[in-house]
Amino acid sequence: MKKNDKKITYANSGVDISAGNLAVDLIKKNVHKTFKYFPGKVLTKIGSFGGVAELKGGKIVASSTDGVGTKLVLACLMNKHDTIGIDLVAMSVNDLAVIGVMPAIFLDYIAMGKQLPKRTEKIVNGIIKGCHDCECALMGGEMAEMPDVYTEEEYDLAGFATGFAESKKDLILGENIKPGMKVYGFASSGVHSNGYSLVRKIFGINFKDRTRAKKILNSKFSGLSKPLGEELLTPTKIYIKIIKKLISLYKIEGFAHITGGGLVENPPRILPKGCAIKIKKDSWKRPAIFDLIQKTGNVSDYEMLRTFNCGIGLIAVSKEKIKEGILIGEIIKGNGEVIFE
Repeated sequence: MKKNDKKITYANSGVDISAGNLAVDLIKKNVHKTFKYFPGKVLTKIGSFGGVAELKGGKIVASSTDGVGTKLVLACLMNKHDTIGIDLVAMSVNDLAVIGVMPAIFLDYIAMGKQLPKRTEKIVNGIIKGCHDCECALMGGEMAEMPDVYTEEEYDLAGFATGFAESKKDLILGENIKPGMKVYGFASSGVHSNGYSLVRKIFGINFKDRTRAKKILNSKFSGLSKPLGEELLTPTKIYIKIIKKLISLYKIEGFAHITGGGLVENPPRILPKGCAIKIKKDSWKRPAIFDLIQKTGNVSDYEMLRTFNCGIGLIAVSKEKIKEGILIGEIIKGNGEVIFE
């Protein structure tokens, strides 16, 4: 496949992060007005990794919701549905764990053009595996047949996680982060579940030409140990166990799950006023899949960092030395930005 001469961005592949940020800004004020109905105190605002509230009596409840995006297109084209449920669980439970709340309950929603029981079994078995990995109960869900919205081949997924903590002391919200603290990174398992609209545009993977798309997905590319489709369907890493371990061993001041918005948009979500993050781009080895995406699509360094995790799926901030992580940067004085060097 030839390299494109024109640089490709996430926005011109159909996903505009800036527009998404604006949409959040537009709804924040009215959403926050609903917090008065909660029987306690809501502790976070829209835009945090999860919604956190304090119940009367001091106990904490937190929730998070997410999907897996257009990674589903690949699952459908390859007729491989046994791991996409792991992605669904990971995207929500990781967002809970980074605020210091471990998931206890998970719910799923599956919308499809046609109910295919064997396929549904594979999807749900993936969700169950994800729940086992994070020690979370799959309490229920919903299956909706929507033939005028999806084709028989298509489906969509949404996940909802809830967790509990004893008190606000258990929360890790980043308010104590200070300049001089170190930033540690933890490896991703690959592309995870963000940036697939850009990936599909670069490689020409869509439902319009299924034959061509399947050929590309089954092709081997230099640097990859398996066909492109298998590489791209590698499940999102669930970080619950490593987060629990880190909390037990160190004083962690902040975690960030690197999802949509990549290393540009996610770290600032945990920064207090007066702080910024400086990250050394060459401090970790970037997996070959990201090199292939960048080269094939002629994607700029900034666009890669703003769209993908680029090999770092989780960051932790601490003044202690964390031997389990990779030292990728430090906290400096600033206004919430990420500086790459």
